[in-house]
Amino acid sequence: MKASRTMTIEESHLRTIEKYALFSELLDSNGFVDENVLEKLRLNVRSLLENSNVDGDLLKFCQDVLFHNNMKAFGLHQLILLYIDWEKGKLTEQDADQKAEEGI
Repeated sequence: MKASRTMTIEESHLRTIEKYALFSELLDSNGFVDENVLEKLRLNVRSLLENSNVDGDLLKFCQDVLFHNNMKAFGLHQLILLYIDWEKGKLTEQDADQKAEEGI
């Protein structure tokens, strides 16, 4: 029997990804998420931590998600998909709010 690996992703983690544009230009043209992509993200975040004043949300994201023992390429792929869905949900909410303001 295979053991499943799980992680809890909070909305604050998704907001951190958005705030620091962590997925921006992360994937190559082939779109595959492999261990090299995960390592690239980790290096990008390390660089952010070393070269700028960041608040605790990025550190929490690192501890809870990015450097979690269960974070592998498959987990990153799932996180990217979750982030895309979250972004789409935000856009849908904004459209609904805008229509409500316009009285549509």
